[in-house]
Amino acid sequence: MAATAAERAVLEEEFRWLLHDEVHAVLRQLQDILKEASLRFTLPGSGTEGPTKQENFVLGSCGTDQVKGVLTLQGDALSQADVNLKMPRNNQLLHFAFREDKQWKLQQIQDARNHVSQAIYLLANRDESYQFRTGAEVLKLMDAVMLQLTRARNRLTTPATLTLPEIAASGLTRMFAPTLPSDLLVNVYINLNKLCLTVYQLHALQPNSTKNFRPAGGAVLHSPGAMFEWGTQRLEVSHVHKVESVIPWLNDALVFFTVSLQLCQQLKDKISVFSSYWSCRPF
Repeated sequence: MAATAAERAVLEEEFRWLLHDEVHAVLRQLQDILKEASLRFTLPGSGTEGPTKQENFVLGSCGTDQVKGVLTLQGDALSQADVNLKMPRNNQLLHFAFREDKQWKLQQIQDARNHVSQAIYLLANRDESYQFRTGAEVLKLMDAVMLQLTRARNRLTTPATLTLPEIAASGLTRMFAPTLPSDLLVNVYINLNKLCLTVYQLHALQPNSTKNFRPAGGAVLHSPGAMFEWGTQRLEVSHVHKVESVIPWLNDALVFFTVSLQLCQQLKDKISVFSSYWSCRPF
């Protein structure tokens, strides 16, 4: 049943209030939350201009004690690593650490931080003095902010899938002193709120091996039996050791992303209620 003139007037007044008042209240709330998220990524030192503080994370796993170690995170870079590996066959203990002149950039953290900064920039461009004239404007802004927040969250929750040759070619393998043995591969990545270290032990397949050689594709975590070619050799993963440590401030950031995305969606839903007005009527 068609709305009466009085009902339409009430709806128009409600929508005008939504555009002129509530939208900016939500934008302020979003900026406050995302600034808190951004602070988690910057982790300043004791002085405002000082170096980013270092945090040590003890690596552990409930399933193995073959690998133990400590990774030192400084902002979005690993500044130190100290890893002990007990070889399964002979219980030989290997120790390797980062060279003192090296740091390893964690691109996932850097990218997530950049997406948060872009979301804050989009919101700051629509300050209190800006007057939204249509709901479509608000929806466009919310979609743009949500895109950045979704990308930020995905960078932390979805580690890159890498082939074993890509891991072998990674500069991470050249970070250690003493040099890693040729039968070891190492990968470091973020998964949700965790810093993860994976060590792959390899053995060479003999040229006359009767094994059906099937190179493994990309994966976040390769399993024993995965095969690949490296140079003139065909290799197989014999053992996989994964250890990890929770990064509390990444957990905070993921919560902030979720709350912000919910706020954006709630505002979009309110705007959509008035779709018959915002599609054609400026206020």
